[in-house]
Amino acid sequence: MFASDKMKGASFMYFDWTILLMLPGLLLGLWAQARVNSAYAKYSQVGTRSGVSAETAVSQLLRQNGAGDVAIQATSGQLTDHYDPTSNTLRLSQGVYGSSSIAALGIAAHEAGHALQKAQNYPFLALRSLMVPVVNFGSKLSWPIFLAGILFSFEPLMYVGIIAFALVVLFSLVTLPVEFDASRRAVAMLNAGGFLTQEEETGVRKVLSAAALTYVASFVSALLQLLRLVAILNRRRR
Repeated sequence: MFASDKMKGASFMYFDWTILLMLPGLLLGLWAQARVNSAYAKYSQVGTRSGVSAETAVSQLLRQNGAGDVAIQATSGQLTDHYDPTSNTLRLSQGVYGSSSIAALGIAAHEAGHALQKAQNYPFLALRSLMVPVVNFGSKLSWPIFLAGILFSFEPLMYVGIIAFALVVLFSLVTLPVEFDASRRAVAMLNAGGFLTQEEETGVRKVLSAAALTYVASFVSALLQLLRLVAILNRRRR
């Protein structure tokens, strides 16, 4: 009985409370993803009155805005849509490419917004692109380096791990204006091109707002992870 009580006490003493810092980010991420799934499920079933497919619409929008050299390709998967600035290629998922739904046009126009950002040298997109190699290093090695510092009781390594992960947080922060601006451009282009009614614009905004929330959740999660690393370092220094 006493041994059991001691074990319980030891478990309580060594409970890593810093993991609780991750809970708000986790909950926000789950809520954001649920909103994306809900908005996409709803508006992917609602067609636009124009009846124009996402691929046709985005091709016209890019030409009208001086980015007609962007290649447009179909890609596998759901919600795998993205713009690749290195190859100047816009890839639309199977459920978006040939669809004329409100969700499809909103998503495709958002990616076209990224293509216009590159064509117009949008500074935050350029900064994010420059950060990618460094951030890849930080996201993969920050924790191993930090844990190595703990294992060998070598505080400088812990600092290196924290700095590496701080770059990941900075990348997430820089991503926010990039995504918000792309969504703003998407709505403006679709309206200017006459692809949406006022009611359909509301649907597009809901889809894009839900998607934007996932980037906010990613930033919050990364920031809380950074705070956790700092908390662990401070706890070991006492």
